[in-house]
Amino acid sequence: MRPWLAGLLCFALPLMAAERVVSLAPSLTELMLELDAGDRLVGVLDGGERPAALAGLPSLGRWGRLEMEGLLALRPDLILLWPDSLGAAQREQLRGFGIPVFEAQPRRLEDIAGQLEALGAQVGRAERGRQLAAQLRGQLAELRRHYRREVPLRVFYQVWDRPLYSIGGVQIISDALQVCGAVNVFADLDLPAPQLSLEAVLARDPEVILVSEPDQLAAWQAWPQLGAVRRGQVWAVPDRGLERPSLQMLAATRRLCELLRQARP
Repeated sequence: MRPWLAGLLCFALPLMAAERVVSLAPSLTELMLELDAGDRLVGVLDGGERPAALAGLPSLGRWGRLEMEGLLALRPDLILLWPDSLGAAQREQLRGFGIPVFEAQPRRLEDIAGQLEALGAQVGRAERGRQLAAQLRGQLAELRRHYRREVPLRVFYQVWDRPLYSIGGVQIISDALQVCGAVNVFADLDLPAPQLSLEAVLARDPEVILVSEPDQLAAWQAWPQLGAVRRGQVWAVPDRGLERPSLQMLAATRRLCELLRQARP
């Protein structure tokens, strides 16, 4: 196994290419479509807007609430799992069925390339997976060169406002910020989505604040002591695709980089 797969993927290889696949995460569903393997999906766990191409597929519930009987009724030969999409008990139940499980929780954008190669091999799209992985790695290297800053821009990324949530250093969006020549001011926190106090944000005084929804922008104007507020650099995230780590996240990252290149340190 290649080094970049360590800690990223955990799966049992099927003897043949999987033909009946259930996806328990929107990002993994997107990977299947990007691999031109949407015809092998027989059910999905919903979470947000479903791609139009899959409108007729059976639903297996919503994020955190998997309908286990419905899953088994579909007789899948491969389950795609984002670990955080289910509670620990349901994850263990899934693993006990003897059905191959492909688990993925990438922490860096390069990890998505590994996912494309590994999943492509399991669903009969190995060549397509290798091509997409090479494309991603090449474009990612170009983004890093193009948007590099001598001194990284200090960014606070707000996931939610009440209560206040951000992203930690293990979250893949932190890596997207680094690609854009920026750094997450809470990258030292290990939790994927730590809850924070306003005082913690004030203490770290970011140069840019990114919010997940436009209606969260105005509240920050009450804190003009923040460098981001003084500079007029409180912006909405330009593409919610940053929250779904599949190949499309590369385009979402490019839009993020274009926004951040306007920022003044």
